[in-house]
Amino acid sequence: MITVRHITKIDELGPIIFDQTLEKDQNRYRSGSLYKGLNNEKWELTTSLYRNCGIKKRELESTILRSFTKYASYEDPELKNSVWRQLIIGQHHGLPTRMLDWTYSPLIGLHFATSVEPEKLGIRNAVLWKIDADELNAKLPDKYRRVLSHDRAYMFTVEMLQKCTGSLTEYDLDMQDHAMVLMEPPSIDQRIVNQYASFAIIPSQIEKPDGSRTIEQYLNDNTEKTVKYIIDKSLIWRIRDMLDQMNINERIIYPGMDGLSQWIKRHYYVLPPNYDEEDHRM
Repeated sequence: MITVRHITKIDELGPIIFDQTLEKDQNRYRSGSLYKGLNNEKWELTTSLYRNCGIKKRELESTILRSFTKYASYEDPELKNSVWRQLIIGQHHGLPTRMLDWTYSPLIGLHFATSVEPEKLGIRNAVLWKIDADELNAKLPDKYRRVLSHDRAYMFTVEMLQKCTGSLTEYDLDMQDHAMVLMEPPSIDQRIVNQYASFAIIPSQIEKPDGSRTIEQYLNDNTEKTVKYIIDKSLIWRIRDMLDQMNINERIIYPGMDGLSQWIKRHYYVLPPNYDEEDHRM
């Protein structure tokens, strides 16, 4: 079941940011949570493959990956050897895939929840999603959980998942409508490192091509620790300024001149003199 919580005060972010538990084996505080920020409350959790291809997503997926591999393999020859690498590299570069991106960091999640053109920032409520990796891993088929246990991990790598299956068809049969794999991408560039990224590989039965079953329905029916934080629009600029002071911004998320320019543009954006933080009337 999805728990919905409304964030209307800046202090209510504290428990989210410091949500850790003591692991007795190491006597260290850790978290198994993953986060995803959306800058519009009305946006649903959907894959880019579904948004791009709709009811044709299942039949077009293999064609998309085959075309991507054919033209991109000169830059990355390893693409030919692993569909999981095709998905990760493709997703990272904007290819429509069945991957849903997450981050270990609630601050990075809040960045994406408050990341939009400055003139549109604070117009609508935002969302921060939280899922629990341990809870989702417990639902995996035995052969997948054995690999995680053997490697003492709670997130798959490309190599680990390849031990279970190298086929999307077999993956869908293994997962059905009750499980999904969480994967940590290889550190292919600074951007993916800085975003502290991870991915959920969404089986076809969880996000059905005809829209009759959604990722949110799956989380509502199969999890107890999923939380949807709805962030009131009156807090957006306040959170944005807080993140900037913490150096969580486009300059870090997207290393290079593009990210630097985005950060400078927003950092020096001047709010209209009749801007009202309380009710957002202009």
